[in-house]
Amino acid sequence: MLTPFDDFPIHPSADPIAHPASGNPNHYDRYFFNGTERNGEFYLGGAMGHYPVRGVIDAAFSVIHEGVEHSVFASGVMPLDRSTQVGPLRVEVVEPMRTLRYVVEPNDFGLEADVTFQARTVAIEEPRQRRVDPDGIEVMDHTRLTQWGTWGGVIRIGSTEMKVDPEHVFAVRDRSWGTRPVGQPAPTNRPGRQPQVFWLWAPLHFDDVCTHLALHENPDGTRWLESALRLPVLESAEAPTLGEEQVEELTEIGYEIEWMPGRREMQAAALNFLSADGTSHCIELERLYTFRMRGIGYMHPHWAHGSAHGKLEVGGESVGLDDFDPEDYTCLHIQTVVKAHYGDRVGIGVLEQMSMGEHQPTKLTGILEGASGDVAGVRHRSFLGHHPA
Repeated sequence: MLTPFDDFPIHPSADPIAHPASGNPNHYDRYFFNGTERNGEFYLGGAMGHYPVRGVIDAAFSVIHEGVEHSVFASGVMPLDRSTQVGPLRVEVVEPMRTLRYVVEPNDFGLEADVTFQARTVAIEEPRQRRVDPDGIEVMDHTRLTQWGTWGGVIRIGSTEMKVDPEHVFAVRDRSWGTRPVGQPAPTNRPGRQPQVFWLWAPLHFDDVCTHLALHENPDGTRWLESALRLPVLESAEAPTLGEEQVEELTEIGYEIEWMPGRREMQAAALNFLSADGTSHCIELERLYTFRMRGIGYMHPHWAHGSAHGKLEVGGESVGLDDFDPEDYTCLHIQTVVKAHYGDRVGIGVLEQMSMGEHQPTKLTGILEGASGDVAGVRHRSFLGHHPA
C-alpha cells in the first residue's frame, strides 16, 4: 500500500514505507519529551506513539504544577500517512534533530500548550535494546536516539498561564522504534513468570556539559545493557546536531541509590564513572519530586500505550503527587526530578526508575513491594554490574 512517504528516497527495503518489518503487534514508533525548570519549579512530559500493526496512534501531555500532575490523553485510528496529530495533541518536526514543537490545542480538560524544543546537544544513538526470554521468544528489540535541549513557549492550566523560558527550562527528548511490550498481551499457553526489571536512565543538564546513564540489570545485578556519556553543549544554534565525535564514552559505571521507605523510588542517589584517561566522575543526585510516567501513558490503567480506543477518544486527569499509591503497578515507572551536583557544577535532570521483581544489589524482594526495614534509608551500591559481597 502506497503512502505519501513513498515519494521520498527513504526506503530501507523493497517494501513500501507503510509495511512494518514484521506483523508483530508490539511494533511501535514513539516520541518522548520531558522538561524541567532550572530550579525544579515545574515538570512537563509528552509522548506520541504509532502502532501500525494494531492500527493505533496515541499521545499524552502532562505538567506538574503546584504539587498536581495534570494530563491530557488521546487515542485513535493511526493514519496511513503517519500524521503526528491525534485529537488536540500534535507533534511537529520543524527541523529534524534540532527543532520540534508540541501543541496541545484547547480541550475539555483545562490543559493547553504550545512549546518548542531547541537542541542543546547532538543527538546520540543509545545501545540497541534486545531481550529474549528463556523460551527463546523475543520480548523487545528497539533503537533509541536521545537529545538534550531547551523548551520555549507557553502552557495553560485552567486560567493560569505559564511562560516557558528557554533560558531556564531544560529539555530531553528521545525517539525510539522497534518492538517492545505495548497494548493488550496476546494469549498463549506459555507458563507465566514473575516479572523482573531494573532500569535506570539519567539524562542531566549542566551549564557547559550534559551527561547520560542508561542501564538494565538482572536480579543478581549483572547488566545486559549499560552506557554512560559526557556531551559538550552546542557552540551555537547553527552547530551540527549529528556526529558524535565529541561525545565521550565513560566506563567503570557505578551507582549508589537510597530508597524512600516503602517505595521503589530514590531518596538520594549518586552516579560514578571513569574517563579513558583515568579521571573519575561522581554526580550526586538530590531528590526534588517524582513524576509518575502513567501521566503520559506508560502503564496507565486506561491510556496504556498501544491500547485501542476506537476512532478517537480524548481524556484527562489531575492527581496530587501525594495521592499516587507507590505500590500500585501503574505508578512504578517514574522519573524523579533531581538537582545534580557534579564537582562545582549544579545542574538539573531526572533519574528514571523502573524496578519490578527481585533486585539483589538494592535488597528489593517480591514483585511490587517497596523498600522496608533496614533496606530503606541505606545507600546500596552497584559497580561494574556486580554488587559487593
